[in-house]
This record gives sequence, structure tokens and C-alpha cells, in this order.
Amino acid sequence: MSPFRKEVVIALAGRQGGRPMRADARRNYERLVEQARLAFAEFGVDASLDEIARRAGVASGTLYRHFPTRMDLIEAVLGERIAELAGQGRELLAAEDAFGALATWLRAALVHSLTYRGLAAAAMNAALDRENGRVSAWHAELFEVGDDLLARARRSGAVNADAAAEDVLKMVGAIAWAAHDDQAQAERLLTLLLNGLRHGAGR
Repeated sequence: MSPFRKEVVIALAGRQGGRPMRADARRNYERLVEQARLAFAEFGVDASLDEIARRAGVASGTLYRHFPTRMDLIEAVLGERIAELAGQGRELLAAEDAFGALATWLRAALVHSLTYRGLAAAAMNAALDRENGRVSAWHAELFEVGDDLLARARRSGAVNADAAAEDVLKMVGAIAWAAHDDQAQAERLLTLLLNGLRHGAGR
């Protein structure tokens, strides 16, 4: 269970009078998030919630008990994916090849951005409309992981000493926006970014 999923399960338990979530309810929750992830990736932010419930093998009412609004479900999916991306980055900190680890993680971050661009935009808009620190926490977590990977690559002499994580992650986001659904173009642009990070390294 990811850290984010654990956080949501605890929150749900609190809404249910402090009782721990039953095993069947937890399984329903996990199936709903998994099917929502697939549906949002395939159909975008407006994917049918009833279809998500059907694919998860539960009634629509079960979906709405866990996720009263579409945004609640979007945040659950994004949170899980970001937790996985952050976890992958932390594991890569132990890789022998510092530049290869950075490149692998930036590629994973790009795939995430390409796949869930619409969800991220929806979550950002929702965060502007209501008090919600979760989006800021996501950005902070990914920035921290990216900064650690980049710092390690700088120390090894594999990338330019003046490369900054904030700039690099913004460029990855810009690549996802520019390439839209063209993954081949996104890969070419990412390769240019990686080559730029290496240019002049070790001087």
C-alpha cells in the first residue's frame, strides 16, 4: 500500500466514526483507484464514473461512498501515481550510475506528465478554488526527489554544476505540454534536455 493510499484509508476511517476500514471496503477502494487510473489514462478527466465502478466490480453507490466527487477520485489517482514516482526516485538514489538514475527518473516523470496532464490541470484548478494543500505537497515531494537525484549527478561530475532541479523539472513539464500526445517527439526533446545537462560537465 502506497503512503498516499494509507493516508486516504486513515481519512476514510475517520469519516466512518473512527472505525478501521473493513477489508472488503479497502479492497473496493483499491480496485476503484486502479480502474480510475486506467480509465483516466484512456479517456481523460471526463471518464465515466459509472463505467469505472462497473470495471471495478462495484455499484456506483460504492464509488460515491468512497469518493463523493470526481475530484476526490482524481486526487486519489494522482496521489498514488506521485507516491510511486517519488518512491522510484528514492530507490534510484542507490543506483551506481548517477546520471543514468537521473535520466531514468526524468523519463518516468515525463511519462507521468504525458499520461495525467488533464488530471493534474484539474487538480490545480480545484486547489485554486478551495483550501487544499495536497497539490503543493505533491510538488514539494517531487521537487525534493528530483533535487536529490540531480545533486548526486552534479557531485559525480555527470551534469553541469549550475543545473537546478526547479529548472529541469519545469522543462520536463514544458516538454509534456509541447509534445502533447506525441511520445516520439517527447522522447526526442527529453534527449536534448539530457544532452544539455551533460554538455560541459566536469570542466
